[in-house]
Amino acid sequence: MKRILLAIVLAFGYLSQTNIAAAPDWTEEARIPLGGSRVDIYEHGESLPEVKARGYKHALKWPVEVTGLLIPYDPLKYFLEDKKENPLRRLLEKIAEKKLGYEDMDGLYEWLGLNQYPDNSIVSGVFQVPYPTTTGEKPDYRMGASLITAPHSPKSTGLSFSCASCHSGTFMGRSIMGLTNKRPRSNEFFVLAKNYVPLIPSGFFRVATNATHEEKAMFKRTKDNLRWVDSVSPQVLGLDTSLPHVALSLHERADDEFASKKKTRERKRPHPLKTFVSDSKPMPWWNLKYKTRWLSDGSIVAGNPILTNFLWNEIGRGTDLKELEEWMQNNQDRIDELTAAAFATRAPRWTDFFPESTLNIDLAKRGEQVFNQSCKKCHGSYEKRWSYPMAELESISEQVKTERVFYHEKTPVKDVGTDPNRWMATKTFAGNLNKLRISKWMKTVVEPQVGYVPPPLEGVFLRYPYLHNNSIPNLCALMMRPSERPKKFVQGPSLKAEHYDQECLGYPVGEKIPKNWLKEKDALYDTSRPGLRNIGHSRAFYDEDERSLMTDSEKKSLLEFLKTL
Repeated sequence: MKRILLAIVLAFGYLSQTNIAAAPDWTEEARIPLGGSRVDIYEHGESLPEVKARGYKHALKWPVEVTGLLIPYDPLKYFLEDKKENPLRRLLEKIAEKKLGYEDMDGLYEWLGLNQYPDNSIVSGVFQVPYPTTTGEKPDYRMGASLITAPHSPKSTGLSFSCASCHSGTFMGRSIMGLTNKRPRSNEFFVLAKNYVPLIPSGFFRVATNATHEEKAMFKRTKDNLRWVDSVSPQVLGLDTSLPHVALSLHERADDEFASKKKTRERKRPHPLKTFVSDSKPMPWWNLKYKTRWLSDGSIVAGNPILTNFLWNEIGRGTDLKELEEWMQNNQDRIDELTAAAFATRAPRWTDFFPESTLNIDLAKRGEQVFNQSCKKCHGSYEKRWSYPMAELESISEQVKTERVFYHEKTPVKDVGTDPNRWMATKTFAGNLNKLRISKWMKTVVEPQVGYVPPPLEGVFLRYPYLHNNSIPNLCALMMRPSERPKKFVQGPSLKAEHYDQECLGYPVGEKIPKNWLKEKDALYDTSRPGLRNIGHSRAFYDEDERSLMTDSEKKSLLEFLKTL
């Protein structure tokens, strides 16, 4: 009998190790051993690539079917592509006092900044982009666009937008999961929806778009949920206003633990983030595995960042939080898969885009010494393959590999004098987020910080423009005195060689700016605008009297080293 019980115990132990994902530490006490990472955060082992592929599909197609905002897809397509003079188009153009800038679905996706799917589904590797369709065929929409059949509209398809809207990017014409989208207009889209959709009668919408009664009901539900949504437009293309979007939308609701969607008798004061600028950019996914707190300011000190992403997105979509909590409880597998995929994301390398001949390995080795003297304390250190015995016998591409990253055991926050608006904004609504019942269930804690996270620098050559607010076009500009940095530059596309400064690692500036970029007025970055100052982060290069701490040759070697991360 004892042997039978022992066998059962051992069998249960084996099953628990192989079939049940390990539970990560999401608490404030979480630590990551120096030189380690949480690249396989649930300890899937050999099955991680399969889990990652499923997780990326959730990132490409928004998995939350109870989402509050869905645009009836077929009526929208009919409205945009109808060659006759559509009465709804006339109405919207009259209200907005301007023409729509697109005439088909792909034009809308392009305006939104959504990236193209590659011609072939890529199921593994650093450029992994699986197709999220049930047939496995390439979608006729772009990355981030999500076609959803919701429980309340089982016979209709609604359009929503997924993680990939902001967390996929393009570099040298290649689509990359986990790279920050440099040209998103998601927030602007919410502003337009809030301003104009409530003005369209549901019956008029049905007639003007050839919608079914169920699609009309979907449109009405979206109109109703937009009452609980508020947002602001970014100061410039390339930035994101998700923080005020969440704060303003939460402010529209009742002040209880469910953020109930009911109007109170008490008239609320205007929320400060309606006018206080707190624009920032989304962070790249490949840094997650080294960190223990989240967002550019490190203000999420506990909780799974993917759950937080779902909550913040759905507050900004007017979703009922009781329904959302129930969905989370019933869909833990999707949440875990998406989390595993985000943490398993790896940064592309310089040689994935440029030939080995563009790297000077001797110069990069000298740059490593400069880095370790000036940058290591905040940004960690990087074990390069060139330091291994006999490494010189390998190709340059192999020698420049980073084998291990020694980041902090606990993610730090530093105030290095950069524009403070983003971290200051968190103070205006952290308490309201923490008291939500769903936040307590998720064990998410928002704690305002002073400053920003000095991130690990893997793939730093792709992460331009720099700083949390995109105010530095390239790393040459970062190494200048703040008073000498470019005051204006253009955030253009990243499609071909002339769109990238290989010497300075980022946007071309001054006379190097492609002339056709100048036509796009909302892509012009002006550092004199609120929240967009290019100040701070200069103490590694200049003393208090602005005397240089590095020679030009040291800066050049440092840039060469940064290419290899």
